[in-house]
Amino acid sequence: MPTVSLREVSKFFTDVPAVNRVSFDVEQGELLVLLGPSGCGKTTTLRMIAGLEEPDGGEIFIGDKVVNAPAKGIVLPTEKRGIGMVFQSYAIWPNMKVFENVAYPLRVRRTRPAIIRDKVMQALSLVGLEGLEERPATQLSGG
Repeated sequence: MPTVSLREVSKFFTDVPAVNRVSFDVEQGELLVLLGPSGCGKTTTLRMIAGLEEPDGGEIFIGDKVVNAPAKGIVLPTEKRGIGMVFQSYAIWPNMKVFENVAYPLRVRRTRPAIIRDKVMQALSLVGLEGLEERPATQLSGG
């Protein structure tokens, strides 16, 4: 079973289709890139998977669980989906350093401090930001 699956997913804003009957599967470990011009529904599609927008039609699965199915009245809340989303414009806390921005979701989940430190350092290493954990987050380059 795919990790994420969309079946005939649609979203309308007023009468304008933002996403029109989109279907695809993303397998465990697979990367999928959504490409297209501004306004074609890329961000709306990702927001629906994350639970930040509700589709008007179709079904969204995460693993073997239906997380959205308007015709069946199924809407799993964002916080129960077990996924995250990186926004195209940063959503950082300007009053926090890099480490604290990355650690925030783990702190909200009341993760043990030693585990937070390990996971944050792994994440920073993965994206090439090791050594910058004490830098104010607003001083990172967008590139």
